[in-house]
Amino acid sequence: MTETVIAGVLVVVGIIGILLPVLPGLLLVAAGIAVWAVPRNDAVGWWVLGIALAIIVVGSVVKYVLPGRRLRDSGVPTRTMLIGALLGIVGFFVVPVIGLFLGFVLGVYLSELQRLGSGALAWPSTKHALAAVGWSIVIELFTGLLAAAVWVGALIAF
Repeated sequence: MTETVIAGVLVVVGIIGILLPVLPGLLLVAAGIAVWAVPRNDAVGWWVLGIALAIIVVGSVVKYVLPGRRLRDSGVPTRTMLIGALLGIVGFFVVPVIGLFLGFVLGVYLSELQRLGSGALAWPSTKHALAAVGWSIVIELFTGLLAAAVWVGALIAF
């Protein structure tokens, strides 16, 4: 029973961590399910953990592949995304939580402004980058919720 409560807390905190990029969301979801499955040491626990981990691995790959492909197709270079990520990290420490988002947007915009030479040309690239980040979060959230649903389904059924 105690393992189930701890697992539930970890899964919920993990889902929140996906929405607030301060915590490693999917890692906490996986850890929560493992906290429940490993002490059970039965077929149900191992199957649930395996399915949840497979969902998390596939979702993690898709989270980077699909938005990255959309960015490449729209012409936003990898360099721009890296500069956005670096300024996002700096922004996180300057303005906790929302600074990550603000720094990313500013970094992408400034990089594209330098590359393209015009604010009018830099803004569409920035919007493409923001859309990609949004899709990445949606994919990660769906992945975490799906893994959590597998676990909850096992709690109810077994």
